[in-house]
Amino acid sequence: MFFLNFIIMLMLILISVAFYVLLERKVLGYMQIRSGPFKVGVLGIFQPFGDAIKLFSKESYFLYFGNLLIYYVMPFLGLLVSMNLWCLYPCMNNFLTFPLGLIFFISCSSFMIYSILLSSWASNSSYTLLGCLRSVAQSISYEVCMFLVLFNFIFFLNSFNLLKFSYLQQFNWFLMIGYPLFLILYSCILAETNRSPFDFSEGESELVSGFNTEYSSFNFSFIFLSEYMNMIFMSFILSLLFLGGDYFCLIFFFSVMILNFSLIWVRGSFPRLRYDKLMMMCWKIYLPISLHYFFFFLNISVLIY
Repeated sequence: MFFLNFIIMLMLILISVAFYVLLERKVLGYMQIRSGPFKVGVLGIFQPFGDAIKLFSKESYFLYFGNLLIYYVMPFLGLLVSMNLWCLYPCMNNFLTFPLGLIFFISCSSFMIYSILLSSWASNSSYTLLGCLRSVAQSISYEVCMFLVLFNFIFFLNSFNLLKFSYLQQFNWFLMIGYPLFLILYSCILAETNRSPFDFSEGESELVSGFNTEYSSFNFSFIFLSEYMNMIFMSFILSLLFLGGDYFCLIFFFSVMILNFSLIWVRGSFPRLRYDKLMMMCWKIYLPISLHYFFFFLNISVLIY
């Protein structure tokens, strides 16, 4: 039952990724006063399937200089890590009742950087190497702030179980008492998923396409799928931590959709930051605020427990 449940859930996730891409293209189109894709099917509803057929049918070329084994394995590894994250999704048979669910999330999210690092190195290109160095520094920096925010709730709840977030937010959302933490975690999610204005690993203006410059066909589609699966899952985690976490209520899934929409809204509204400002914002603004809240929740947990 677990295997069948997980396979059905993954199929639904892949379909949701396809239509999330369509939503992104439509929203960006209307923000730029154009209609977006509208010719394939009614209002462009079949455009994601056309894009998928085109991606998987394109020619995949071989590198003369590079580590071919790592080059081909790493995109699949990134997709596998993204799929593992969805074990925490609230279904009948999965890891949501796992008492160490938050540790599982931290471990899997830390493992994502290895696929970017090794795929960039195996491509043997100066553009991919620069994108790799940017992405590693960015991810390590913002992971510190993200994990500090999560540790606040670990001390407050005295547990790693994600179910407790649903129980303790029945009358008061954590957004009310930790609004700065919500904004910090939202920015860290943008940085972790390489979304604008923190998309330095894919800086098109100076790095062609960043770490995935040398990838095409199904290899690129694996990287593309893992990135968008991470975006949807991070919105789910953010809603679980701050916006009630009641996954039996329809409002919870509306909040996940609103957060996914806000990721597109941010991309269409803000330009890319300078890299030194990105690092300064992490170490001089986000980290001190996270540490202050960390000691605040630590004192509360000492008084309670």
